[in-house]
Amino acid sequence: MSTALTVGELLERPELEATVVAGRAGLVRAVTVPRIQKPGLALTGWPEQLHPGRVLVLGGTELDYFADHTREVGVGITTILASDPACVAVCRRRQAPSELAAACEARGVALLVSQLATADFIAAVSGWMADRLAPAIEAHGVLMDVLGIGVLMMGKSGIGKSETALDLVMRGHRLVADDVILIRCLRGQLIGRGAGILGHHMEIRGLGIINIKDLFGIASVREAKKIEIVVELHEWEASAEYDRLGFDEQFDKLLEVAVPKLRLPVRPGRNIATLIEVAARNQLLKHQGIHSARAFRDRLHRAMGDSEPIADSVE
Repeated sequence: MSTALTVGELLERPELEATVVAGRAGLVRAVTVPRIQKPGLALTGWPEQLHPGRVLVLGGTELDYFADHTREVGVGITTILASDPACVAVCRRRQAPSELAAACEARGVALLVSQLATADFIAAVSGWMADRLAPAIEAHGVLMDVLGIGVLMMGKSGIGKSETALDLVMRGHRLVADDVILIRCLRGQLIGRGAGILGHHMEIRGLGIINIKDLFGIASVREAKKIEIVVELHEWEASAEYDRLGFDEQFDKLLEVAVPKLRLPVRPGRNIATLIEVAARNQLLKHQGIHSARAFRDRLHRAMGDSEPIADSVE
C-alpha cells in the first residue's frame, strides 16, 4: 500500500517545532527516503554524496561555513538544491542565509526553520519518518493482546473471529483492532493497529456494532501491538491432517517477516478462546527457551534408548 509522505506533513508535527520561511509551494513535495541528509562537502561544490527525496538538514556548522565563506555561498546553495531535496531544514533557531531563502523560493523547495538543536531535530524527524514510511499492508482479521503476546486471528468471514475475541476480552485480555488491521514493519518487527474509523468497535452477528472500550473499560483495549503469532481459524475437515505433536513450527510471512503460525480447526465443542490463550502461554515459554513438545520428544528418545521399558522411566 502507498506510504507517500509530504513535506507538509512534516511541518504539522509539533515535536519538530518547525515553521516554513520560504518555498511554501514545496510543501507538496514528497519525502521518499526516511533518512536525513547532511550536505558535508556539497557546500564546496562536490555533490556526489547527496541523494534526492531526502530532508536536507543544515546545522550550526553549515551555517557558520556560509558565514565565513561568503564567496562560496552561491556554489554551495546551487549544489545542494541541484540534488532535488524534499526540503531544507535549518536548526538551532538560526536564520537561514538570504541567498538560500531566495533560491528555495525560486525552485519551489520548502525551507523550514526549527527551534530544536540539530541532533534533537534529526532524532525526532528520523524516528517519525521511519514509522510513517515503513512498509505496510492491510489484513482482515482480529488482533488481540493475550498475556502480552500479540495474536492475529485470521480466517474466512463468519468463522467466529470476533466472537472468540469477545470471549478473550471477557477473560481480561485486550483488543487492538477488529476487521481491518494495518500492519507495519518497523525495525524487523510487525506492529499492528486498527485501520479506518472502526477503532475499538466490533461487529457481532446478532448484536450488531459494540464498543469494547465503553463496555469493558480502557484496560480492555490498546492502540497497537507487536504481532507474535498468527492463528488461522478454519472449519474442521474430517479428512484433513492436523498437527498433533507440535514438534515443527509453521510460519507465515508478512512483509517478509516470518511469524509463527497455528491452524486451529473450528467445530462445536471446541473452545477456541481457551486454545488461543494456551497458545499464548506456550509462546511465552518459547521466549524463555522452553519448547514443551520438543522437550517431550527428547525425553521419549532418551527413554527409548534405555534398556528399561519406557513405562518404567516415566515418573
